Amino acid sequence: MEYPLTIAQYQQGLSEGKFLGLHCESCGAYTFPPQGVCRSCGGLKLIQTEIKGEGTICTFTVIRVAAEGIQAPYILAMVELVQGSWVIGRVLGLEADQATIDLIGKKVRLGAQPLKDPVSNVDQYILTFNLV
Repeated sequence: MEYPLTIAQYQQGLSEGKFLGLHCESCGAYTFPPQGVCRSCGGLKLIQTEIKGEGTICTFTVIRVAAEGIQAPYILAMVELVQGSWVIGRVLGLEADQATIDLIGKKVRLGAQPLKDPVSNVDQYILTFNLV
């Protein structure tokens, strides 16, 4: 089976500032980050598309104890993108101790930054959010 968007292509897109996802021809839903099937209907008729990268914070938490090799504390948020997908990433530009309930409902712009995987020692791009 050939996938319309591989993880390598997704990561390459992030490194170039592009947010590549999938659009389902069956139901019209957008899947981001990519998966093997449509997140909404489970369909396989998926085409690669670029995601707008704008959304709203739905919830968040402050990570104070992180995995080995990752600097804490930081804010981790769940965002609903304008195209319907829900994604998790780091909130940038705000100190962890400044995070209050007022973050919920704030508009954000999607970004990406490299993070060295402590096991493989390879850079992987992670999703980030900047308040708008």
